[in-house]
Amino acid sequence: MALRTPNIRLTVFWFRRDLRLADNTGLYQALTSGFPVLGLFIFDTDILDKLPRNDPRFTFIHTNVRLLNLFLHVSGSAILPKKGKPLDVFRELVDNYNIEAVYTNEDYEPYARKRDSEVAEFLKTRGIGFHSFKDQVVFAPDEILKTDGKPYTVYTPYAKKWLEKFQQTQLDIKLVENLLQNFVPATPDKIPEIDELGFIENRMPVPDPVLNAQILNRYEAERDFPALQGTSGMSVHFRFGKISVRKIAQQAQQHSPVFLGELIWREFFMQILWHFPHVVEKSFKPAYDRIEWRNNEAEFAAWCEGRTGYPLVDAGMRELLATGSMHNRVRMITASFLVKHLLIDWRWGEAFFAEKLMDFDLAGNNGNWQWAAGCGCDAAPYFRIFNPTAQAQKFDKDLEYIRNRIPEFDTLDYPQPIVNHEFARERVLSAYKKALTES
Repeated sequence: MALRTPNIRLTVFWFRRDLRLADNTGLYQALTSGFPVLGLFIFDTDILDKLPRNDPRFTFIHTNVRLLNLFLHVSGSAILPKKGKPLDVFRELVDNYNIEAVYTNEDYEPYARKRDSEVAEFLKTRGIGFHSFKDQVVFAPDEILKTDGKPYTVYTPYAKKWLEKFQQTQLDIKLVENLLQNFVPATPDKIPEIDELGFIENRMPVPDPVLNAQILNRYEAERDFPALQGTSGMSVHFRFGKISVRKIAQQAQQHSPVFLGELIWREFFMQILWHFPHVVEKSFKPAYDRIEWRNNEAEFAAWCEGRTGYPLVDAGMRELLATGSMHNRVRMITASFLVKHLLIDWRWGEAFFAEKLMDFDLAGNNGNWQWAAGCGCDAAPYFRIFNPTAQAQKFDKDLEYIRNRIPEFDTLDYPQPIVNHEFARERVLSAYKKALTES
């Protein structure tokens, strides 16, 4: 990228989980800092090196970075694309640009916290400020606390406190549309092609980032039925910051308290990850790490491939493999089946979902898997076990979702159940009881 005014003193805005211009808190702060803004996106090799080369999430990210670049072209600026370790990238940037400060939005995952700390410490040695802002949540992990200052570990009281604070809060929607001229004038460079970055293009269908009153008004009634288009379809856009959580929270407050509750769950799990980072590797409740898992690899493969003989489980897994997504209720059922019916370590399933889900988010994925396993921050007893047959009868009674995902369902090619429900239930209850009664 060539700046039209060489040696100009500028601020850098580092795009990450916020691939948008509208209501972008950190970007607004940068654009009102008094210095021209250079937009930066780092293809972070610390993250990318762990992904499959055909990962559709990379294609999604790449597409949206290119869209940001096109938007900035209109203002006579551009995104500066870099590939590498973030600390190495900033070491290079401070040698090539006259940087006043770096602005970005907060990220609460353990890797991100470590990365930002290292970058901030380096910039400090060069006299450059590092400023991060709350953007991907309504309330940051340390904003909703008990009266004794400790974090909540049960959802219901957390949600009550969250809603109380939400009612008293005037959400600040940041308008950046009239500030785009504050980007640094630059000769646009082309974003490197996907193959130049070491990946293979793989496009998965993703709904447009549109959430309206019609969707929200029917959300409570339709969200549990996988054959209906009753969910928001916004999870991928939340994950990568294509939409503003503040705007969506305002809409949900008006049209769907149930959907607002899902946003609260999202922030609940984020604050659990923030306050209790051990959950990345271990159970929130330590006693559950004593469970003796069977970890049968053949049965795990059957689950991964959607051939367990339980139609709703198999339909969900095939939806995941084909689309990178899975209906919310079916996620709970497939997760419960792996842990409770097959007695396979929840971390196996968590890792598989982490690899396949377009909307993978560490806090939500971890929190929901631990919820399914009964080992997380959950007041419900461990003996909550979904019956996948009963769930199918209740939520897909006409078999529309199942037949859509399992073309051989009505033929002899569809397998018999790999385990009996009642037998599996007794087996897992025995295993859990043994682990939880050990001294």
